[in-house]
Amino acid sequence: MGLEGSEEASFPQRRLRRAPLVAGAALAVLAVDQVSKSWAVERLSPEGSPGIELVGGLAFRLAFNKGMAFSQWQGGGPFIALVAVGIISVLIWFSRSIHRRWHLLLVGVVIGGAAGNLVDRAFRAGEGFLGGRVVDFVYVGWWPTFNVADAAIVVGGILLAILLSVQEDQEPEGKAEPESSTLER
Repeated sequence: MGLEGSEEASFPQRRLRRAPLVAGAALAVLAVDQVSKSWAVERLSPEGSPGIELVGGLAFRLAFNKGMAFSQWQGGGPFIALVAVGIISVLIWFSRSIHRRWHLLLVGVVIGGAAGNLVDRAFRAGEGFLGGRVVDFVYVGWWPTFNVADAAIVVGGILLAILLSVQEDQEPEGKAEPESSTLER
């Protein structure tokens, strides 16, 4: 008798269905992030200009960030890049144990955000190995200037944490989620 009906044959197939969800979300965020940053660099004036005022305190203002989140650890390029690679690696490993579509999509969103800022560090002009500056352009006045990648990391991470905590609260203790041949919605 062949392995077609056994769990050993179906497990890799289930695992492979997860990869397109995570990769698709990550690539979509990465693309939107890089296109929006290119637009900002081409269309917005250098730091200190009023930029493009939108509604209320919301504006597009060009800024470059050599630090980590909210401009912390200025000049730590290689270390910050290694942290980003570590986060991406942990999320890819973590996604192997996820069985719900929304959770996988949100993991991909966070990976895409981390990758977007990592691309800036690797390929934008800067000082030394992985010393490129991250392009920020969304200005709200009361919050540090940010970009699409930053928003994806923060919003995706918060939503993922909420969904995972809600899922844990709903599952009885000691009862594992049943394996199925398709991902749950």
